Amino acid sequence: MNSGIIPAAVAGFGTGLSLIVAIGAQNAFVLRQGARRQAVLAVVGICAVSDALLIALGVAGLGAVVTAWPAGLTVVGLAGGAFLICYGLLAARRALRPAGEALAAKGAAAGSVRTAVLTCLAMTWLNPHVYLDTVLLLGSVAADRGSLRWVFGLGAMLASLTWFAGLGYGARLLGGVLSRPAAWRVLDTLVAATMLAMGVMLLARTV
Repeated sequence: MNSGIIPAAVAGFGTGLSLIVAIGAQNAFVLRQGARRQAVLAVVGICAVSDALLIALGVAGLGAVVTAWPAGLTVVGLAGGAFLICYGLLAARRALRPAGEALAAKGAAAGSVRTAVLTCLAMTWLNPHVYLDTVLLLGSVAADRGSLRWVFGLGAMLASLTWFAGLGYGARLLGGVLSRPAAWRVLDTLVAATMLAMGVMLLARTV
């Protein structure tokens, strides 16, 4: 089992990062706050801790289902694999989109820590895609790792912390790059390749 710890952690990190870097309102908000140096620590902390809680919920919940119902692993594997492939195809479509849909770093940012915190909480916990990505998708892929599912989950949590910290505190350096549609097309291409490959592997293991 020890020989599989590092691969499981790396797989969790890669999967988590692939899901998080997709362009969206939450990333735009973190980038804007970072670029303006407003409540960066609070915003990054909320995003990272929220993701960690949701990932833990997914790993624990789906892991318990699989333990109590072994056939559930097949169901979870098929659903997770199909979801990964669909997610990868969507990322591929985003990578081919016309120029002009960059992540805007400019615009109104929250004027106070309280406003920033409330806005960040709303963007995180009221977004249905967050539950699909962290609880369902990451939980299903983690369940396929068996006894190493928590190692996989920790890798995904580390990816979340790394991304949001880098985005928030490196915003002044990354803002110009991430405001270009081409940069997100490259990221989406990497996301598509990762998701499609993992989806096919998950389905192959299950079938």
